[in-house]
Amino acid sequence: MSAKIWLRAETKEKERRTSLTPENAHKLVQQGAHIVVENDPHRIFPINDYEEAGCEIAPAHSWQQAPLDYYILGLKEIVDDTVKFKHNHIYFAHVFKGQSGSQEILKRYKEDGGTLFDLEYLTDQNQRRIAAFGHWAGFAGAAFALDRFYHRQYEDLQNYPELRSYPTIEELLKTIAQKKEKAPINNPKVMIIGALGRCGKGAAELLNHFDIQATSWDYQETKIGGPFEKILEHDIMINAALILNKIPPFIDDQLLRQSESILKIIADVSCDPNSDLNPIPIYNESTTWEKPFLPLNYPHPVEVLSVDNLPSTLPLESSIDFSDQLYPWLEELVQKKGSLPLPFENAKKVFADFTK
Repeated sequence: MSAKIWLRAETKEKERRTSLTPENAHKLVQQGAHIVVENDPHRIFPINDYEEAGCEIAPAHSWQQAPLDYYILGLKEIVDDTVKFKHNHIYFAHVFKGQSGSQEILKRYKEDGGTLFDLEYLTDQNQRRIAAFGHWAGFAGAAFALDRFYHRQYEDLQNYPELRSYPTIEELLKTIAQKKEKAPINNPKVMIIGALGRCGKGAAELLNHFDIQATSWDYQETKIGGPFEKILEHDIMINAALILNKIPPFIDDQLLRQSESILKIIADVSCDPNSDLNPIPIYNESTTWEKPFLPLNYPHPVEVLSVDNLPSTLPLESSIDFSDQLYPWLEELVQKKGSLPLPFENAKKVFADFTK
């Protein structure tokens, strides 16, 4: 084996997902790989499952003392300004779209000598991501937008509960169904932008479960450039579009001030509020689990859902799905000698371009 993997504990609040399940860790161990797993009490899988899979167990956040031949595998940003980026890291860093603080992170990598293999930029020969949470992000974004639509019909607008992790999909669906039964209007008009991608299809799956047929838009419908008045004809708009280049906004402040709008909820699942590529430039920061919906001051009350780790509300299903997508390439990474698997080469090129 030419590479070793160290699965670190997450530092982002409310994060329960993982990029490596015990089952897939066991497969790597069976092939001779050395896997170290940090004890993370918030991870959806208990640490005993990894120990039984043959992994070495380490204290949380001890990866900084790991030998440099380990790939430090995580999921979300490292929320610690004191760490040294000396290792090879694999996680979603959110630093390549001009996000706030990104230049400082990249500067630290350059100074410390480490390399970032951003999970978003692990792509195949067709430049398609090899692993993504898009399906579950869309599913959860649609779920909470729909739940809020029903909830606000019989509760005070400010009185929406904090988000939480659901042990199973069935429990989340039951919660929504109970609110749907109470709501006077139970068949909202919904638009999905980015409907043909993983995220959009996940949103559609959730809506289909509740027999809601959405207006589905993708590149063909949006290529002429927004803003789009058609959005105002819907109660809920779900932004599931992956934006890689700056485009005219889908919706803006001027459009939302039109009195004929019925729009009530925007689920910005793509969630790039502090990026120049944001196609919904009416707010500038992500919302939180404690306050998932941001009220905006328009003639008709509009709220934005923009939680950046929505799939963590379904940590079991989303972790299994993501880990299974990533696994073949981790297997190749630990087996391959002398060169990196193509997706890792592609991610490394992106990192190199931003740290010249």
